[in-house]
Amino acid sequence: MDIELARTFLAIVAAGSFIRAAERLHVSPTTVSARVRTLEDHLRRPLFVRSKAGASLTPAGEQFLQHAPALVQLWERARHQVAVPAGRRAVLAIGCELTLWDPLLLRWLLWMRRSVPDVAVRAHVGSPETLLEQVSQGIVDIGVVYAPRYRAGLKVELLVEERLVMVQTPRGPSDGEGDYVQVDWGAEFTLQHAKLTVGHADPALFVDLGPLGLDYLLKAGGTGYFRLSAVQAHLRIGRLQLVADAPDFPYPAYAVFSEAGGHPTLMQQALAGLRFAARFEDSEQTV
Repeated sequence: MDIELARTFLAIVAAGSFIRAAERLHVSPTTVSARVRTLEDHLRRPLFVRSKAGASLTPAGEQFLQHAPALVQLWERARHQVAVPAGRRAVLAIGCELTLWDPLLLRWLLWMRRSVPDVAVRAHVGSPETLLEQVSQGIVDIGVVYAPRYRAGLKVELLVEERLVMVQTPRGPSDGEGDYVQVDWGAEFTLQHAKLTVGHADPALFVDLGPLGLDYLLKAGGTGYFRLSAVQAHLRIGRLQLVADAPDFPYPAYAVFSEAGGHPTLMQQALAGLRFAARFEDSEQTV
C-alpha cells in the first residue's frame, strides 16, 4: 500500500475535514479525495462520513485508526534503516521513558559515540506504553522504561536500581516551608506516595517532567521527590538536602528489546553501553 494513503488518512483525522487536511499536506482537495477512495478500495470499506461540519470516521475507519500510525512509523523506520548515513554501518533506534532519559540516556549516547562510532542512532522519549508497542513492532530496537509490563516476544533486563528520594533546598531561620513540587513518577509511585501521605495534599507545582521540576526547585526553593542520581551532585555541594526520616521509593530502569531482533552483534554492543551507563549511575548513588 502507498504509505501516502495512510498519511492522508491520519491528516484528515487530525484536521477534521478533507479541505483542512489538503491545506496541511499542501495538495488539492481532489488529491485528498482520490487518495481516500484508493484506500477505501484497498480495504473494501468506507472510512469517512463527510458532512458540512467536516469528516467523521466510520466503524471501519475507527478500526483502521488503530493501525495507521504504526504503518507510518514502521515505514519511517524502514526508510531510515535503508538510508544508512555515509560512513555508518547501521542505524539503531532507542526510546526512553520521559522520566529516565536524564542522565542515563545521555551517558549512553556519549558511550555509543565513543565506542561504536560507525553506528547512527535515533533516540526519542515517550510513554512506556508507546515504547513497548514500538519495540514489539520493530520500530524501536531498545526501550528503556520503568516497571515494564510483560509482553510475549520481548526480553526485559534490569539496568539500575534507581531510588526516588525526598530533597529540599536549604532554608534559613526566617524561611517558610517552601513549595512542595510533585513529579508524576508513574502510577506505582503515586499510589505509594498517597498511602504514606508523604508531602502535601495539594502541591504548589505538579509536573510530568523530572528535570523541569528539579530546575524549578533549585531556583524557587521547596521540597520534592527526585531520582537520586539526578540530585547527587546538588547534595554534595549543599544546594539540596535530604529530608530527614522521609521514605524513599524504588525506581528501577529496565531495557526492553525483542527476542528476535536483528543485528545481534549491534544489539549486544548497545546493551553493553546501557549497562555501563547504568553502573555509572549506580556508583554515583553510593558515593
